[in-house]
Amino acid sequence: MGSELNGLLKEAIWITTSLFNRGKVSGATANLSFICGDEIYITATGSCFGSLREEDFARVGRDGALLGGPKPSRESPLHLSLYRRHPEAKAVLHTHSPWTTTWSCLEHPDPCDVMPDYTPYLRSRVGRVALVPYAPPGSPELFGLLDSHLEPNVTCYLLSNHGPIAAGPSLSEVFYDIEELEDSARIACFLPLLADVRKSRLI
Repeated sequence: MGSELNGLLKEAIWITTSLFNRGKVSGATANLSFICGDEIYITATGSCFGSLREEDFARVGRDGALLGGPKPSRESPLHLSLYRRHPEAKAVLHTHSPWTTTWSCLEHPDPCDVMPDYTPYLRSRVGRVALVPYAPPGSPELFGLLDSHLEPNVTCYLLSNHGPIAAGPSLSEVFYDIEELEDSARIACFLPLLADVRKSRLI
């Protein structure tokens, strides 16, 4: 397991560094986990994606019990819920990426399908995206709301006024999903503005 774990840790750090350097996350506002063997490795509470090291991952069991390393992210119950609902999942990524978080603050007519598919890539890459009602970050209320809104065929969610969370079969897959969500949210936020500009020029 040593070489597998080393590879996963290096991939995880590459992903977190990439997200931080491109302004997709800031400060200590994101968390990432992956499964290796029978253990879950999750970023430590208060850790920053821009300076993450291998020792900044906590080891926890499927029940959330700490097995080694630093204190895990306070939002680790979100990860555990997704792993329970999706046994095939091997990684979970939660960010406060700006465009997706902005989109999560808006009202949506169908909370079970909140991300418009202006390009063909959202549906093929991510699928349907559901909205979880707001509760304070790190609170038992939020954990319960996510757990009660999980669906068998949905692996990406928007936490209202908070940000996206995605589960998938590998670190690279959840990274790609979060990237696609952010791009789709940016397009969804900009298109109405561009439409208004075009309309004003035609009047």
